[in-house]
Amino acid sequence: MATGDLETRQLLCESMVNPVGIDILAPRFSWQLKSERRGVLQAAYRIMVANSEENLLRGSDLCWDSGKVHSDESVFCTYEGEPLTSRGRYYWRVKVWDQSGAESDWSTVAYWEMGLLRREDWKALWIEPKQEPVAEDPILSLREALQCDKPTDTSILHPCPYLRKTFTASSAVRKARLYATAHGVYVFEINGQKAGNQELAPEFTSYDRYLQYQTYEVTDLVKNGENAIGAILADGWYAGRIGLAGNSCQYGDKLGLLFQLELEYEDGTQEIIVSDQQVKCSTGHLVYSDIFIGEKVDARRVKDGWTLPDYDDSAWDPVNVAHCEMSGLVAHYGEPVRVVETLPAVRVIMTPKGETVIDFGQVIAGRVSMRVEGPAGTEIVLEHSEVLDEHGNFLNNIKGRHKDQKDIYILRGGEPETFEPLFTFHGFRYVKVSGYPGVVLPERFTAAVLSSDMRYTGSFECSDTRINRLQMNIMWSQKTNMLSIPMDCPQRERAGWTGDIQVFAPTSAFNMDVLAFLTRWLRNLALEQMPNGEVPNGVPYHKSFIHIGHTLMGKDSSAGWGDAVIIVPWALYEAYGDIKMLEEFYEPMVKWIDYIRRTAENEMPDNYEQMDDVQKERQKYLWNTGYHFGDWLMPSASSPQDSAQKTKEPVATCFYAYSTALLSQIAAILGKHSDANYYSDLNRHIRKAFSEQYLHHDGTLSAHFQGAYVLALQFDLIPEEARGKVAEQLARLIEENGCRLDTGFVSVPFLLDVLCKYGKRELAYKLLFQTECPSWLYAVERGATTMWEAWDAIKPDGTVSTASFNHYAFGCVGDWLYREVAGLQKGQAGYKKINIQPDMDCGLSHASANYESRYGTIVSGWSKNGRQLVINASIPPNTTGTVVLQGANHQSVKESGVSLNEASGIVSYRQTDVGVTVHLGSGSYQFTYVL
Repeated sequence: MATGDLETRQLLCESMVNPVGIDILAPRFSWQLKSERRGVLQAAYRIMVANSEENLLRGSDLCWDSGKVHSDESVFCTYEGEPLTSRGRYYWRVKVWDQSGAESDWSTVAYWEMGLLRREDWKALWIEPKQEPVAEDPILSLREALQCDKPTDTSILHPCPYLRKTFTASSAVRKARLYATAHGVYVFEINGQKAGNQELAPEFTSYDRYLQYQTYEVTDLVKNGENAIGAILADGWYAGRIGLAGNSCQYGDKLGLLFQLELEYEDGTQEIIVSDQQVKCSTGHLVYSDIFIGEKVDARRVKDGWTLPDYDDSAWDPVNVAHCEMSGLVAHYGEPVRVVETLPAVRVIMTPKGETVIDFGQVIAGRVSMRVEGPAGTEIVLEHSEVLDEHGNFLNNIKGRHKDQKDIYILRGGEPETFEPLFTFHGFRYVKVSGYPGVVLPERFTAAVLSSDMRYTGSFECSDTRINRLQMNIMWSQKTNMLSIPMDCPQRERAGWTGDIQVFAPTSAFNMDVLAFLTRWLRNLALEQMPNGEVPNGVPYHKSFIHIGHTLMGKDSSAGWGDAVIIVPWALYEAYGDIKMLEEFYEPMVKWIDYIRRTAENEMPDNYEQMDDVQKERQKYLWNTGYHFGDWLMPSASSPQDSAQKTKEPVATCFYAYSTALLSQIAAILGKHSDANYYSDLNRHIRKAFSEQYLHHDGTLSAHFQGAYVLALQFDLIPEEARGKVAEQLARLIEENGCRLDTGFVSVPFLLDVLCKYGKRELAYKLLFQTECPSWLYAVERGATTMWEAWDAIKPDGTVSTASFNHYAFGCVGDWLYREVAGLQKGQAGYKKINIQPDMDCGLSHASANYESRYGTIVSGWSKNGRQLVINASIPPNTTGTVVLQGANHQSVKESGVSLNEASGIVSYRQTDVGVTVHLGSGSYQFTYVL
């Protein structure tokens, strides 16, 4: 019997709301508790699962009844019922009891649906439409890729294939599911209506090893009687031009389609319509469509009604049945790519060169929707760019071939027309319009933002509008670069660089629920790990990536990049408390460390033979040979390659130490104690070797650069007695640089933390508020709306560089803003315990952060008015918290107007040198006091 106000809410299955078409055989459930009372903890739960909602509500014929489980676990509770079956839809609900005995009502009903779990479930055949093979481009060397500025040869592009099949539904349809995937990207229609709302399916994976199929609920689209199903294909990532060089055919040169439409009639009978030799193919209005180049549409070639059953397809061609592998086929996991937002055009600009340019006011990844009317055959060209040049003219700053970001639309004529590309996206803020009939009006253009449709979980706000803009820029770069994979940028490369996401993962987990999204990417990474343990610098690791990697480096990996195999799962475990992240990727982590260890032991520097025995022994624990990216894009370096050359040795060994330390912790969490001891011992040898090799008696390092000091201090490579001197060297370098940073990709995440840890908090804030280049606020004051790849993407003299203007890596400072400025910190992985400890001596008058954890909303906010301080804290039910009231005296602190002794929900408090530390249960609190 339910009592009190206890409720359950936010039911998730595999971190998703009501997922359809998954293939996880033991899915995991999470829920949140809701109560107005303070200090609520879950003491027990009960989950029921049934294969119909009616059975679930009756509590009969259940697939699983957990019974009353005495546990405080409310996240990642594993299904333990009868085996799940292909296509099965399962309904579940949960109820809980708290520590006082209060019992909740049953939750609302949630569900999940399984996909096709066995190879024999697939009755469909791979089919390939009639098409000319794509002319494969020669793979360019790195130098050619960086310097090439050839125009695109659109003659090697081909029309997008159309495919259709008719079928008869013999009676009323109770349930219809479409299972589909492609070599290329696809969209389906049934009887003239689009199936689903996702974009660019099956998305970007290593097609040859890890190909996702999608499941669509299409019951409402199928009608009794005659029906037609149709699909359009495009090259996408499979055969299109991708990567640094923009080469085509990374996975194949023939597009293919696999689909299976399953009907269940009201009388219980079933029918399956599949891709086979009965499918017909043709071409239509999509003259070509390419991820990088753009899309060309000739509306005069539109085939009206081509997905309706009565369309005349007698002139269409037959398809070929192909023999393609099915072993890598998996159900789609995580949120799909969708249109997540639309933006109106802000203004129309006439540039000094006389160009007509539309400004959307925000750099995005997506596409433009255009309304137009005019004579048939009129050709309109839309060119996309993130920036204008220093003179205010349109600038396509992407250097290299096949990256036009240009869409072309040829009018049909007559009625008003709307154009929006189907199979491409661009990174842009500005769109140059050529050939538009009549006046270009902003209200005729909108921008559709594309992103993997993840829930927003975090927000940060403070009294400095520039910092707020910085946070917005970080969020926009995450939104527009987490498009199927964690990309580095949405215009030039669109690649899954491992180094970029490992530095940004903690910030990304504050801003959005990235657990499923990054789990999918990590599974792809694990499949592409080399037999020798190397982890690719980018995932998916296609042919162009491989070639450039070996041209540049002679190998597939770099320190700080390959370490993503350990760092990203660890960041997800820390953010969500999901131990499965550590279990699932433990073997790839071990293989990576084994690769580094073998390399360090067997590849010696050129002067090895001149070393004494002690020096030779030390070399076994230094990762100091081969090419590494080092502290990439260090501002003081003359080039990225220069920063790599200057910092690669200490950076590589620093990450060797960091990853072994993490792996030791991970092994201990998993109960692998002998492994934990082994990696701890290895870490000790690495740290000793590092300090002996690179540290001098005066606290300087051989690589006298800010990033080297940051990493050495952050990863505990400096003996305790020398850390103060080393921290002083770091501070001196910053001060001598005009209180400006000089850190690159892999060290900047730790810069401010290291300064705060070693008593340089004031210097950390000088860096945060710095507006001269290089700094975070330099870009903000230059009008940036996203994070830049390089600190000086626009030079102080106004010159616009060829760098990307949408790269999230340097946005890793967002994690620090949440933790230090707002004070929202983990006390335990997944926020089962929460620490609220804001820094109110930071030069701001207020700051706040909200975070939607798996347990509920956490709030840490503060304001300062003279000596009057207010701290607001919200701790979700089933968690506990600690709040540090900086500079407070416990006798003067009020909580919601009463003393600490009188306030409910407070477990204990104590006076410390810092202030007052309060231990509290769940609830919303407001602490006020005067310094």
